[in-house]
Order: sequence, then C-alpha cells, then structure tokens
Amino acid sequence: MPAIVSEIMSSRVLGLPPSASLAEARTLMQRHHIRHLPVIENDKLIGLISQRDILAAQESSLEQGLNGEFLQQHQLSEIMVTGVTTVSPHAGVREAALYLQKHKYGCLPVVNKGKLVGIVTDSDFIGVAIHLLEVLDNQLNEQDDEPDLDDWQAEADSTGYRDDSPN
Repeated sequence: MPAIVSEIMSSRVLGLPPSASLAEARTLMQRHHIRHLPVIENDKLIGLISQRDILAAQESSLEQGLNGEFLQQHQLSEIMVTGVTTVSPHAGVREAALYLQKHKYGCLPVVNKGKLVGIVTDSDFIGVAIHLLEVLDNQLNEQDDEPDLDDWQAEADSTGYRDDSPN
C-alpha cells in the first residue's frame, strides 16, 4: 500500500488571518523556524505567505527609502499568494513529491473537506528520503553479513571436507 500525505505532513499548522501584519508573520515564522504560513479566515485557507515573500516586500520597502515601519504597516492580504494549490491527506506521497518538484513549490497545504488539516513541505520529503536511505543501508548491511554460497564452499574446501554427492 503506497504511503499517503497524512503520514508525513505536519498536522500542527500555524496560520494567521489576512489582517495580520507582515511583522507578525515574520516574528511567528522566526520563532517556530518555518518558511511557509497559511493565511486563514473562518477556518478556510485563503492564501499563503512565505519567508521569501516577506523578504521581497521588505527589500522593496528599503529600495523605496521607507523605514522599518513597513512590515508593521502592511497586512498579509496585500502580498499573500491566493489560489493556492492544495493536496488531500489521502493523496500519494510520491505524487505530491513529484508535484512539488515539477512546480518548484516549497509546500502544499493539506485540505480535507475544505478545512486546513496540515501542511507538507520539502523538508518533510527530505525526512522521507533520509528514512528510505537508512532502510536501504540496513538492507545492504544485512546482505553483506549473510554468508554467500561461494564463501561457504571456499570455507568447506579449506576445512578438508569433501562433498562427493552426485548433485
């Protein structure tokens, strides 16, 4: 049975309303070490803001000669991405990973029956890759530990045992 998104997603999702300031979003993202923040209104996902979006807005304000009050004075609704692509918690992990890679997205919000239930990020897929590499390494190590028939025959020959059976 293929792995599904709900098995790897983060279900503790932080979000802010569209009226929150860019400064609030930046602080929340820094405090929780996250790069993507859903924008939520009435328990519905209406947009997404990334760390990169905030940095771009901040850079733009510096170019315009505005002081540090820019992030305080502007709301998420002004720069958030709308029409966000989402994924079902029952979607396949492989398909979700391929979608992220193809479209160069950093995350996919996970929505079930219109409600945001999680988020899956490129970091979650790196965790899956690390786990799979560990499983593969363990399997390869087990194969190395198993005596191979040629090794057994060489050992039998070196002990002076001789098999004269007709097989």
